[in-house]
Amino acid sequence: MAEPSLQDAAETFNPLRPRLMRVAYRMLGSVADAEDVVQEAFIRWMGVDRRDIREPEAFLRRVVTRLCLDQLKSAKLQRETYIGPWLPDPIVEEEEGEDVTLPLMLAMERLSPLERAAFLLHDVFGLGFEEVAATIKRDAAACRQLAARARNHVRDARPRFKLEQQRGIALANAFYTASRSGDMSALGAMLTADVSVHADGGGKRPAALDPTLGFDAVMKLHAYLAKQFQTHQSKLVRTGFINGLPGFVTLEADGELQTTTLDIEDGRITAIYVVRNPDKLRHLH
Repeated sequence: MAEPSLQDAAETFNPLRPRLMRVAYRMLGSVADAEDVVQEAFIRWMGVDRRDIREPEAFLRRVVTRLCLDQLKSAKLQRETYIGPWLPDPIVEEEEGEDVTLPLMLAMERLSPLERAAFLLHDVFGLGFEEVAATIKRDAAACRQLAARARNHVRDARPRFKLEQQRGIALANAFYTASRSGDMSALGAMLTADVSVHADGGGKRPAALDPTLGFDAVMKLHAYLAKQFQTHQSKLVRTGFINGLPGFVTLEADGELQTTTLDIEDGRITAIYVVRNPDKLRHLH
């Protein structure tokens, strides 16, 4: 029997690439790292005897998950020395459809790598615990415990009420207009009392090193920013859903992109997430 060609390997792998990227990105929170992991999985796929593999997707998902588990060990050390708040790379979509929202991704940062894998594979991607066990090399009972612990840790990060899509986009547009024009009355009407702002500059662009917490502090921050926008204009590039939440992409006065994402409960904004680190925005160009 002829050995399968590299072209055959690519023809099998390429249709699976988007699904493998979904796994890798949700594990790592980094587009670049996820791309590296998926490419490494492809290299390994080319190097195995593919005639013995009955389910390529299951095989490759295992490879990707295990590579991510290795990557998370070094990522933990990097996050400990990261300058300011760490936010996942923004994924921008036209419509709501993200199964793992930004608050949930942040909550998953508190999980161990194995808890994260068990939770994602079972609760998000719908795999049975036998398959999860084969993937992370633990028995099924241990995987059930890992997923249950993870579920308890992230319960509060899951939305209690589904936001109507058009309402979310309307609030994002209204927030952009009020924050850039300095309409503090309109801005204040959109915020909850315990609203917070989390800005990720990564030490590459100016951003607060700690979250801004509470209505008064957030209003003061935006009053200052509104004055800056008068002389350093911010241009709206697009509005959409970013990591499952309404938000927008802007081109700032320094020529760099920025994403702003809004967590909304009961019609008001409870958290604002701003990604300014250019390393996290390259894929948007």
